[in-house]
Amino acid sequence: MKFSLEWLKHFLETEATVEEIAAKLNAIGIEVEEIDDPAAKLAGFHVAEVLTAAPHPDADKLQVLTVNTGEGEPLQVVCGAPNARAGMKGVLGLAGAVVPANGMVLRKSAIRGVESNGMMCSVRELELGDEHDGIIELPADAPVGTAFADYHNASPIFDVAITPNRPDCMGVYGIARDLAAAGLGTLKPVTAPDIAAQAPCPVKIRTDDPEGCPAFYGRVITGVTNGPSPDWMQQRLIAAGQRPKSALVDITNYLMLAFGRPAHVYDLAMLTGPVVARRAVDGESVKALNEKSYTLDSSMTVIADDAGVHDIAGIMGGEHSAVQDGTTDVLLEIAYFDPEQIGVTGRKLGLATDARTRFERGVDPAFLDDGLAILTDLVLRLCGGTPSEVVRAGSPPNAPKVVAFDPAMTAKLGGVEVPAQEQKRILEALDFAVDAGWNVTCPLRRHDIEGPADLVEEVVRIYGIDNVASVALPRAEGVAKPTATPQQQLERRVRRAAAARGLNEAVTWSFLPVPDAEHFSASAPLWVLDNPISEDMKAMRPSLLPGLLAAAKRNADLGADSLRLFEVGRRYLRSADSSSAEHPTLAVLLAGEKTPRGWATGKATLFDAYDAKAEAEALLAEAGAPVANLQVMGEAGPQFHPGQSGTLRLGPKTVLARFGALHPATLATFDVDGPVVAVEMYLDAIPAKKGKSGFAKPHYAPPALQAVTRDFAFLVPAGLPAGDLLRAAKGADKVNIVDARVFDVFAGQGVPEGKKSVAVEVTLQPGEKSFKDDELKAISEAVVASAGKLGAELRG
Repeated sequence: MKFSLEWLKHFLETEATVEEIAAKLNAIGIEVEEIDDPAAKLAGFHVAEVLTAAPHPDADKLQVLTVNTGEGEPLQVVCGAPNARAGMKGVLGLAGAVVPANGMVLRKSAIRGVESNGMMCSVRELELGDEHDGIIELPADAPVGTAFADYHNASPIFDVAITPNRPDCMGVYGIARDLAAAGLGTLKPVTAPDIAAQAPCPVKIRTDDPEGCPAFYGRVITGVTNGPSPDWMQQRLIAAGQRPKSALVDITNYLMLAFGRPAHVYDLAMLTGPVVARRAVDGESVKALNEKSYTLDSSMTVIADDAGVHDIAGIMGGEHSAVQDGTTDVLLEIAYFDPEQIGVTGRKLGLATDARTRFERGVDPAFLDDGLAILTDLVLRLCGGTPSEVVRAGSPPNAPKVVAFDPAMTAKLGGVEVPAQEQKRILEALDFAVDAGWNVTCPLRRHDIEGPADLVEEVVRIYGIDNVASVALPRAEGVAKPTATPQQQLERRVRRAAAARGLNEAVTWSFLPVPDAEHFSASAPLWVLDNPISEDMKAMRPSLLPGLLAAAKRNADLGADSLRLFEVGRRYLRSADSSSAEHPTLAVLLAGEKTPRGWATGKATLFDAYDAKAEAEALLAEAGAPVANLQVMGEAGPQFHPGQSGTLRLGPKTVLARFGALHPATLATFDVDGPVVAVEMYLDAIPAKKGKSGFAKPHYAPPALQAVTRDFAFLVPAGLPAGDLLRAAKGADKVNIVDARVFDVFAGQGVPEGKKSVAVEVTLQPGEKSFKDDELKAISEAVVASAGKLGAELRG
């Protein structure tokens, strides 16, 4: 919400500076997001008088002006405005000034061969409005030479963020009230004028929807003259970000921005029969003031007459009954609408307006009569006319909330001692009524007050959050119990392990474009949001890899040669019964150069599927998975290269991770140059460690006797995975065999066709005594027999 300092001082008597006001607003919970000083934009522009105006010798539409700046000799200025003439006063931009509308720096220049020493400015060029038909014409008494910012009374503009629980501050008067309560000035009382009716109201007004519109007040004013609103009102509306349109429209916007009370004005000539607040009929439509048509349903409250719908109640008026320049008779409407229903209607229609923002947060139900009186007074003063009597249909909520309050709660909940008398002063300054028994009657506009804790908040924020001392919480005796869940501990462990392996953590969005999500989805349908942030964030991610691919592309486009990324996050999978599930996952992506080129290494080496497998096994080991027992199988998914990928499984069905090179089609879809290898590790599939908690295990003690190694060379079928042969070797004697590894693979001359030679080194670890020859022989025979079950033969 924006407002000018001048507008604030219309309601608040204060000598505080802009900086002091901003500091106090932040202190009382009204965050100042920005302060804009229009005077700075108008630097270099001055009030000037045109002494002479003569045609340009070489241009029909230009004039050569002699301009009095109030200092020194008159200046020569070339101007193309049709209203430029001798004797008028306007705004001159001197050399060095920056035109606010386009950022152009003014300089002395020659225009069609004639020297020009500045520019006479229009309203649009100075961002004071949309008019651009000619240059600004100032009154005859405008002092020549005065800085235009001073003459125009350019006032600093505050842009503040109002939290949803404070609709009473959605008007300048409400902000002034808070500042006055905080001691930054004196609130100027606003008295609603007493306007005598001069005729009965010629229009019947009623509400047929007491739930959606409990109160609907209105009156007719005849004989009005619509036209531009006065400068003071236009300046305040422009400061608030509004574009002045006409006096009648500007008056309703002024009431909304000054007091947080939306209202509406209808052209009486466009109404037929009674004006009624009612529920819409399914399928009814209305063309709103934004020139868009909306189809309504029976859950929505509208303002209508015998001819049809004119307003989407509390959100936006209709085009048909909008006031025009020639409007002479008007109906003023001010109503109270149910906040919840306004919010539902606005979301259904996708229509956000200033009126909706205020109504759905809750306007002041006690301000209907005063608001209508102020609205009527402004119309009569600015547009003339004859007012009718007021018609009041229904009644707004009028039962104030009374809260039993104990001043001692402020110290208990707020952490600051505030004298009871000062608490009473603060509450009364905010329009709360406090009786002798500390029963606090809340003003109707304060919908956010629900109990004593809310009153403590009001006292503390006005008294000053800075006055609350910083006190450490009491520390309980003993050792705190761990609060992290096993799943959280697992995620922390693998995150540290990934970082320690030289991977860089990425945090990507949980939402994806639908095509990207579909590329990585399985047969199950996606979770697609009904109300996404944007079309590019519409589907919940079924995999972490699309986000990492997007990150890799951004980094590669910026010249990164080697990318080592990981992310710990959630996948979102949808089951056949439409139940949702979040799956904790770790993903790794390796792209570009594994090692750079160099004089010793030669060409750069790239990442391959084995690098992905190494990362998967290392991180699974850190996560506590039984890596030695895992099986390497295929079926990593269509996103991976079928010949350069695989899965790590605990048994044939439990997939702990998939790894390998991404498919060229996947890389083309995400516009990433390959090769790229990746890992996706499913943390929720890793079995939890068995065993009871207890004391820490003793440190590892090396064996007393030296290990023994034995080498075996097997002829095996060419398609047999080496991992299967290793498992068979280690399983031959689980007591004495502690490790097995492949150290050579050969196929070709001397090896039968369809076979390959795999050499395995088996490590044996003696316990309390060394192995005897017969024991080593028995173990070796067991290894050969176990390998033979896979079709392996010991080479001669």
